[in-house]
Amino acid sequence: MSIKTKRIASLLMEEISDILQNEVNDSDIRFVTITDCKVDADLTLAQVYCTVLDESKKDKCLHDLNEAKGFIKTELAKRKLEIRRIPDLRFIYDESIEYASRIEKIISEINE
Repeated sequence: MSIKTKRIASLLMEEISDILQNEVNDSDIRFVTITDCKVDADLTLAQVYCTVLDESKKDKCLHDLNEAKGFIKTELAKRKLEIRRIPDLRFIYDESIEYASRIEKIISEINE
């Protein structure tokens, strides 16, 4: 990833988090945490990785996020970002936290 794509990914991550907490009216989406953002080299697609506080609602939250991505993209465009074109957003559930907790559990069982 180039410096420019890293900067844009970081900016998008910060702004999307702010939009989800302050602008979106859906209470389920407000408890989504943005963990990472990866932008393609041509800046047309941003893969936004997220986790949910209540794992039983992860499918509903992902569906709601993908339904709200037009609104989120519009809100991003309203902000004075240094991007010519807002990339398309794709929300993906970040399973790395679950994976890390499983590994931690296995290690603690081995140590006992």
